[in-house]
Amino acid sequence: MKALNRIKNQIMKSEVLLSLIALLLSLLVSSVVIVIAGYSPFEAYGAMLDGAFGSGYYLAQTVGTAIPLIFSGLAMAIAAKVGVFNIGIEGQMIIGALPAALVGTYVTGLPGWLHLPLCILAAAVCGGLWAAVVAVLKNRLRINEVILTIMMNYVAMYIVDYLVNYPFRAEGMIIRTEEIRPTAAMTTLVAHTRLYSGIFLAVGAAAVLWFVLKKTCFGYELRAVGSNPDAAEAAGINRKKYVLWAMLISGALAGVGGAGEVLGFYGYYISNMTSGYGFDGIAIATMGRGNPFGTTLAAFLFGVLRNGATGMNRSTSIPGEFIQVLQALVILFVSTPGIIRAVQKRVKRKKVKKEAA
Repeated sequence: MKALNRIKNQIMKSEVLLSLIALLLSLLVSSVVIVIAGYSPFEAYGAMLDGAFGSGYYLAQTVGTAIPLIFSGLAMAIAAKVGVFNIGIEGQMIIGALPAALVGTYVTGLPGWLHLPLCILAAAVCGGLWAAVVAVLKNRLRINEVILTIMMNYVAMYIVDYLVNYPFRAEGMIIRTEEIRPTAAMTTLVAHTRLYSGIFLAVGAAAVLWFVLKKTCFGYELRAVGSNPDAAEAAGINRKKYVLWAMLISGALAGVGGAGEVLGFYGYYISNMTSGYGFDGIAIATMGRGNPFGTTLAAFLFGVLRNGATGMNRSTSIPGEFIQVLQALVILFVSTPGIIRAVQKRVKRKKVKKEAA
């Protein structure tokens, strides 16, 4: 009995196992929804897995789809570490993507080893500064960051749309910029797929972020601000400084994620190229528990779901919207570990009080 209790407690404390349980529960409930709608869950999941992993081409597409999702998830995760809910990732991505496209197009005479990093740097700086505006307004005027970031999304969208429609529009019917120069392009790893060398940049960013958060004084103080702002202030940690730094890093990561789509996949900036990535980043960071590696794995899962939806639409009569239902249920059940722990603590308190009486 003691051994069983010990195993149960280890399961309850394991974030990975709890996330897996949440995923299995979401799959189970999704199966019930699919059956009620008159379809076969086996056919649905089979088509989804085939669309995500059925060949080398599909696998490359799945991994490539995850690249911008990793960046958006990491952007959300770092902001959440200081207690800031950054809903402006979408705007920060496009504010980073356009400068990357312009530097890649109009800066000439540079070798590839310098031109490409310059494009990425331009995206990181612009995305970071755009997010920093929110941090400054929050710190100085105490304006809620949720409202600020939502409004900044619209400002970013309309500014970029104007620039792409008028001064920087390429000739033709499609609203986009001119193509970037070959020296600014990332390497395509599998021909005719979304998989490009940005995957190494994304995974590297996750590793660096994990190291900074877990192994440095800066990371410790940043996490302390998010865990207990009052205690952090009492310990001499400048909360406003870390909110600013977190938003700078968050915006920079989002900007680089947007730039990757320009430099690695499209080859130019086109309207709506990052649509949905910002809000997916919120869900991905939540599922990854704010851990950079957990967030990366969650981004791959969302890549599977996105690419699997295409396979489902292609090979079955089952609507791809069921993938969105599954995504929503994944997020819903990810919150169950916290509920389970709360119930467990309450039962334990009652047990202690009963024994004391």
